Amino acid sequence: MVQKYQSPVRVYKHPFELIMAAYERRFPTCPLIPMFVDSDTVSEFKSEDGAIHVIERRCKLDIDAPRLLKKIAGVDYVYFVQKNSLNSRERTLHIEAHNETFSNRVIINEHCCYTVHPENEDWTCFEQSASLDIKSFFGFESTVEKIAMKQYTSNIKKGKEIIEYYLRQLEEEGITFVPRWTPPSIAPSSETSSSCKKQAMSLAVVVPDAAQAEGLGSEALSSPSGPPEPVAGTPDDKLDADYIKRYLGDLTPLQESCLIRLRQWLQETHKGKIPKDEHILRFLRARDFNIDKAREIMCQSLTWRKQHQVDYILETWSPPQVLQDYYAGGWHHHDKDGRPLYVLRLGQMDTKGLVRALGEEALLRYVLSVNEEGLRRCEENTKVFGRPISSWTCLVDLEGLNMRHLWRPGVKALLRIIEVVEANYPETLGRLLILRAPRVFPVLWTLVSPFIDDNTRRKFLIYAGNDYQGPGGLLDYIDKEIIPDFLSGECVCEVPEGGLVPKSLYRTAEELENEDLRLWTETIYQSASVFKGAPHEILIQIVDASSVITWDFDVCKGDIVFNIYHSKRSPQPPKKDSLGAHSITSPGGNNVQLIDRVWQLGRDYSMVESPLVCREGESVQGSHVTRWPGFYILQWRFHSMPACAATSLPRVDDVLASLQVSSHKCKVMYYTEVIGSEDFRGSMTSLESSHSGFSQLSAATTSSSQSQSSSMISRWRFC
Repeated sequence: MVQKYQSPVRVYKHPFELIMAAYERRFPTCPLIPMFVDSDTVSEFKSEDGAIHVIERRCKLDIDAPRLLKKIAGVDYVYFVQKNSLNSRERTLHIEAHNETFSNRVIINEHCCYTVHPENEDWTCFEQSASLDIKSFFGFESTVEKIAMKQYTSNIKKGKEIIEYYLRQLEEEGITFVPRWTPPSIAPSSETSSSCKKQAMSLAVVVPDAAQAEGLGSEALSSPSGPPEPVAGTPDDKLDADYIKRYLGDLTPLQESCLIRLRQWLQETHKGKIPKDEHILRFLRARDFNIDKAREIMCQSLTWRKQHQVDYILETWSPPQVLQDYYAGGWHHHDKDGRPLYVLRLGQMDTKGLVRALGEEALLRYVLSVNEEGLRRCEENTKVFGRPISSWTCLVDLEGLNMRHLWRPGVKALLRIIEVVEANYPETLGRLLILRAPRVFPVLWTLVSPFIDDNTRRKFLIYAGNDYQGPGGLLDYIDKEIIPDFLSGECVCEVPEGGLVPKSLYRTAEELENEDLRLWTETIYQSASVFKGAPHEILIQIVDASSVITWDFDVCKGDIVFNIYHSKRSPQPPKKDSLGAHSITSPGGNNVQLIDRVWQLGRDYSMVESPLVCREGESVQGSHVTRWPGFYILQWRFHSMPACAATSLPRVDDVLASLQVSSHKCKVMYYTEVIGSEDFRGSMTSLESSHSGFSQLSAATTSSSQSQSSSMISRWRFC
């Protein structure tokens, strides 16, 4: 397996030329990197005007590896080839390095780049990427990989000291300015030079606040004090090291790399319509920074959010009055770490009454709104306290808990809520304080604990009786001034006291079932199955030419081909309504074919769009301006089928029996809408589905391109 590393953008508040002068001082060897024994110049090239300087070095490294492994490998030192390409005209330095030793068994590549900051020409940016691919190593592949990653991480951390060390050395020698390159025929005036020197000297004495990490081919500069505000001007598609430290926390170099790589993947597949970095980081932490596992669960969660419009729950859904009166939970200041504090008086809450009055889905929706509010409060507290706050603390008071809380439908609702929250809000619970646990609590804990993630369970602190008032109790986590009054504190807590829900508010099972169905199927999206040999098709009737057919679909499973066809006559079976299958249905799988097997492409119907191949996890939004009235068929087809095989497609009955593996089935989630040309404003803002842009989780969304006479397809891969 190939291991990869990608650094954030790190900023030196020094001119490029001064950084280069410091960088060159580390050759031929660097005492700050003990493993860097020596280096020899292999080749060197300088352009006539002095703007281009390319130098290739052979570097000798003493890897910290077990002596037995070195003996088996037959080497004491490892050699790398490093090529530095300096362009003084463009003010860039590109560093490429690869291993020479064991190059047929281990492939190591590194690329580093120094450039001028896009918003300040007197600052310097640095980026670094690397890859490690171990083909074979005498049966010690796993050991070598661990050693290599450990050494590389160590060098990145050590790199933070290197340029800072040489900058101080330059300053001690009185060198605080290095002039920029100028063509040989143009010499700068003494007045200009003096002015630049004064400005550079003033910049040089500023202690950099950007931590700079680098491995074999580069160095770093660290911040001496608290985290500053992120430097403006860093490209939106990249992360700045100061920003990470200020808003996301202290991450190891490899954790930073995982965040950046997963974020890059989302940018490539979602085209800017991605969650905020804090949310991405939560999923990475939930899977111990395993990118593949984190990506899988995050993609499932993002699709869930989109399908059920969870991003807009705070703006579009108001809790019923019953919840406002009898749900004994609410936000209450913050803990000593600055985390938002949520108080839940579970023992005082009539869970049976709430379930009988509202149903399971309404309770779930309310809990989701609480979690969305928690995300918002974490973001606000991060700004208020000046440090990263990505989770909240929950205080659960169990006084009054008894057997009536173990009512089976209530426990079932609780388990469902835990399941949904665990899947979609990982690493949002910083600490759970369970107070005044009664004797019946172990029974409840036995029921629910198997559904709680191990990492989450480790955050639980349980106190029986009044133990929370002693050492290691509430005062260790919450300031005395904000301990709620019902816990013998001084602060009046406005959380509802709960109480029994009047039976007059209870609803029949039929009413609750209808309400639950309505709540959880309030989605503009439909789901459909696409089988090998059996596409899914929907029919749209167009009366007025120049209407605009818009679509938004996610490929949830498998790869598909998306087509649009036109026919002058209605396919059989006839459509159910004027817009085909546009009504809201339950999110279950279905499959509909409309193109008759005897129809011939070019005679009975025509293709109005080039086929679009869409991969699993991709989200596609687009539109088509119709040229003729009639019937338009939107088709999602299994990818392995030929582009024009619709005429010979077998029906579902012909293929279901032959489906033996899941690879023969795809799934799409889609929404379509027809808009009059006069109402189409040339962007997807006219399409309701464009509201799936993470109002709470995404800093920005992307709209589709301007309307064309034929069609527009903007591809947002989604999961």
